[in-house]
Amino acid sequence: MEIKVAHRLDRLPPYMLGKIKKLTHEKRKAGLDVIDLNMGNPRDPTPATIVEKLSEAAVDPRNQRYSASAGIFNLRREVALKYERKWGVTLDPETEVIATIGSKEGFSHLCLALLGPGDSAIVTRPAFQIHTYGVVLAGANVIGVELGNDDAFLERVEAIIHHLQPKPKVMILNFPNNPTTMCVEPPFWDQVVAMARKHDVMVISDFAYGETCFDGYRAPSFMEAEGAKEVGVEFTTMSKAYNMAGWRIGFCVGNPEMIRALSEIKSYYDYGIFQPIQIASIIGLRECDQEVGEQARIYQSRRDSIIRHCRRIGWEVEPPRATMFVWAKVLPEHLEPYGGSTIQFCLDMIDKAEVAMCPGGAFGEEGEGYVRIAMTENQERVRQAFRNLDRVLR
Repeated sequence: MEIKVAHRLDRLPPYMLGKIKKLTHEKRKAGLDVIDLNMGNPRDPTPATIVEKLSEAAVDPRNQRYSASAGIFNLRREVALKYERKWGVTLDPETEVIATIGSKEGFSHLCLALLGPGDSAIVTRPAFQIHTYGVVLAGANVIGVELGNDDAFLERVEAIIHHLQPKPKVMILNFPNNPTTMCVEPPFWDQVVAMARKHDVMVISDFAYGETCFDGYRAPSFMEAEGAKEVGVEFTTMSKAYNMAGWRIGFCVGNPEMIRALSEIKSYYDYGIFQPIQIASIIGLRECDQEVGEQARIYQSRRDSIIRHCRRIGWEVEPPRATMFVWAKVLPEHLEPYGGSTIQFCLDMIDKAEVAMCPGGAFGEEGEGYVRIAMTENQERVRQAFRNLDRVLR
């Protein structure tokens, strides 16, 4: 029998982060000590108070049943309280907050709720893969807009919206940005809200790295801009700042109609997150601001180490003000044997240097020439990784 998959799968390229992760795992099974700087997959432990609360809640039979797909009310209320405490934003936990199975799941399902064939969405270039392929899986068209400085980027977006018919339905923005680490200041979001109102375009902000900031930088939330809730929503996650990647817990906040649409489609797909995880997350949001700050300081120290090593082998890099990545420009002569392909370069570095990095080309053509280096390993492992790279590249 011939198995015929849906045509939507034909629009998807191989998931490069997953491919590198799989290759790294295979090399390790074979006994090779591959140093993994590929994925933003925290290695540091989840705060102990969160783990303890999970253990306590998990033995209660009342928490072992199906939960609510939108998340329990006390968790949504805690999210609202955190937004008010940290960003001065008032949210209604009943209508303007929803819990998601990580922000990636929530984003994908929101695309299904908002977009379909004939629709289009503006996505930055380069872009984190799900920002592009969540739109593709919804059957809609992707309009890529190259990143630059704040004003130039918004000018390009404005020109596209003005000249395109029909107009894009959604604008997907991600600051602090993955992979480029580009950051913005509060006036940027004011301009986005004004543009969205003018052209009747919905906004989806991915704020996954909003709490992983360095050197005193404070990443502004889209929700802080006046009128933001009228035009869009924002996704956050506990994966990064709280070291809870495997727990799969995130949130979407903002426009009540967009939240309602996401809630409606999620009710068909899932029965909610395991309730002890939600209960433990309440404790994290309520009590772990100090641990979040300490984790950011750990990443800042690793950032400084990675930057020093990058520069020693001739790679250009601007110190990121946020995220858990360094976006490094590789010397052309290092890419020349691979026809300029960062994908082939990174695959070969796993073999020859036993170092896994994420190729810029995995994020689109605009990412070619760069590699994304995760700050997940300690400084000794980072030092060893660059010794290995230097040995191979020389």
